[in-house]
Amino acid sequence: MDKLLCMAVFVKVADVGGFAGAARALRMSPPAVTRAVAMLEEAVGARLLQRTTRSVKPTEAGARYLEDCRRILVEVEEADAGAAGAHANPSGTLTVTASMRFGTLHVLPILTEYLDLYPTMTGQALFVDRNTNLVEEGIDVAVRIGHLPSSGYHAIQVGSVRRVVCASPAYLAAAGRPGHPADLAQHKVVAAISAWTSLEWRFGQGRQVVVNVRPRLFCNTNEAAIEAALKGWGITRVLSYQVAADIRSGSLEVVLPEFEEPSLPVHVVHAEGRRVTAKARAFIDLAVDRLRHNPALLHSNESGSLARRDPNTRPAG
Repeated sequence: MDKLLCMAVFVKVADVGGFAGAARALRMSPPAVTRAVAMLEEAVGARLLQRTTRSVKPTEAGARYLEDCRRILVEVEEADAGAAGAHANPSGTLTVTASMRFGTLHVLPILTEYLDLYPTMTGQALFVDRNTNLVEEGIDVAVRIGHLPSSGYHAIQVGSVRRVVCASPAYLAAAGRPGHPADLAQHKVVAAISAWTSLEWRFGQGRQVVVNVRPRLFCNTNEAAIEAALKGWGITRVLSYQVAADIRSGSLEVVLPEFEEPSLPVHVVHAEGRRVTAKARAFIDLAVDRLRHNPALLHSNESGSLARRDPNTRPAG
């Protein structure tokens, strides 16, 4: 087996912390992955990975060798790309992930525009309301809503969203407009349980106002909860981007705005750092520009910063 391939397999095993995960990410059989690492260890004359029943981690020698492998593989990739002109001409398949509704509403139009700009590219949209692992699942770019803990991934903030309580003008005319979160006890509440499993709704910049709501209607999707609100049945609470068009048209009205929580940041996330591939860089540049001009997102006067974030958090919506 080619030594560079063995290095790539070793790096993937170390990144995902297991042979099975590396096999899935590389689309190789588990025995082939095991054989590649064994061949590499035999070639260098040292054990590179410490295997336990629960995890696989680099040994002390393996950790040093891992960094060398990363550097070598990047240099080879850059040399190949330079020769083929890949940095100027995106090619291959681009996989993008986001939460289901945000992805459908705001990421898919960017992806289709990207594919129109680069006819040789193929796109794959992975819109799911669950954690995704960029490395293990072979994802090039993610769009994440919410605060992200520190990690080695890169995140560019493109805006923010907020949680809003809203209802139709017809409902508010008939039932009255709540003036305080505690007034929700007197209203028909529609809860989108896909977004929040807790019925403890917090309000205020310090999230110090707590209301235990008693919904009359539970919906497993945000779309259903919003539809019930649009039809004048009750009050719901969703993320602002999900109802931005309805609020602009007057179909829904925001209530209790003075009690809103702090906004949630929206980031474009990628795992490749400075040496990002041409296909990913072209999409990132396009996505950052389009999302920063998206009226459904809140924008500050700051240009956004490059932060080191972890995309492996539950999507906010």
